[in-house]
Amino acid sequence: MAQHNELGKKGEDAAVRYLRQKGYEILERNWVYEKYEIDIIAQDDEFIIFVEVKTRSSGQWGNPEEAVSKGKIKRIVEAADFYLNVNDIERPARFDVVAVIWNGQKFEIEHIDDAFLAPVN
Repeated sequence: MAQHNELGKKGEDAAVRYLRQKGYEILERNWVYEKYEIDIIAQDDEFIIFVEVKTRSSGQWGNPEEAVSKGKIKRIVEAADFYLNVNDIERPARFDVVAVIWNGQKFEIEHIDDAFLAPVN
């Protein structure tokens, strides 16, 4: 596995631990619809939450969350819509980003609730 892929997996593992500590129930990891992937699907008492995890080895080239492009948002929303429909889920959905930076000794995590809204076509 390439070093950046390994870091990404470790970052996702750290994000899952963090979300569980916050009381989230993890429903899916790396859920795929066609060619789109949702890193984490979770729920809390109110929402079903679609989480995009961005992991970096430093903040030198910008914050990890800045890498969530408009195209990525569109793909996440399309996959989330399919997930909600195929599983007949009627709960309100939310889209979060978990930004993870490996500082050489530990992961620094920033959880951005409601990071973006589904775009209107």
